[in-house]
Amino acid sequence: MQIYIGSDHAGYQLKELIQNQVKEMGHNVVDLGTFNADVKVDYPDIAREVGEKVNENAGSFGILVCGSGIGVSMAANKLKGIRAANAYDVKSAELARAHNNANILTLGERLLDAEKAKEIVKTFLEVPFEGGRHEARVEKIAGLETDSD
Repeated sequence: MQIYIGSDHAGYQLKELIQNQVKEMGHNVVDLGTFNADVKVDYPDIAREVGEKVNENAGSFGILVCGSGIGVSMAANKLKGIRAANAYDVKSAELARAHNNANILTLGERLLDAEKAKEIVKTFLEVPFEGGRHEARVEKIAGLETDSD
């Protein structure tokens, strides 16, 4: 599976940890930055890069990390075709995939310890979308999208 990953400076350490985990799971990972925790980076820029790559590559997923996970989630969700979910535990990651067909996972480095974050990532990448009754709702979400150009 193709995974695009990115973070701002506040999420850099967790991004590095998650990137290694995802590679160990056998997935192909493309790191879109930041590449240094000491350089301030605006999270909307990273969220846009990851979201655009997910949109360009059908079947791919994204992982975004900032201090809370909220900012990158809000930014990514402005892009047409993106369903970013800020997961804070395994159950929220499971439901984001199974019911909402989320294609980007967002995490907060300041709010999650490393082990919990790893469990969330594993769940997000392994749980399939259930479809069925959830399909119509996901289509309604897409119907709310507007062009941001």
